[in-house]
Amino acid sequence: MFYTYILYSATLNKYYIGSCQDIQKRLQDHLNSRSKFTKVVKDWELKYYETFETRSDAMKRELQIKKMKSSKYIESLIETKG
Repeated sequence: MFYTYILYSATLNKYYIGSCQDIQKRLQDHLNSRSKFTKVVKDWELKYYETFETRSDAMKRELQIKKMKSSKYIESLIETKG
């Protein structure tokens, strides 16, 4: 399985959208400064994810969410999934 995921940092009040194969390992990478964008703070929380059969589909969805450039869209995804 592959995942598209959304993280949130309360400190930065920002969302991070990504895709990966192992969501728990990737979250640990973000929390342990192994990602350039997310290494600034250590309070990233997994807020949302979707599963896909292929890496390509997960990456397409990641780009689709990023192209929206909208916190309201991201928050609506989180609310409907929760």
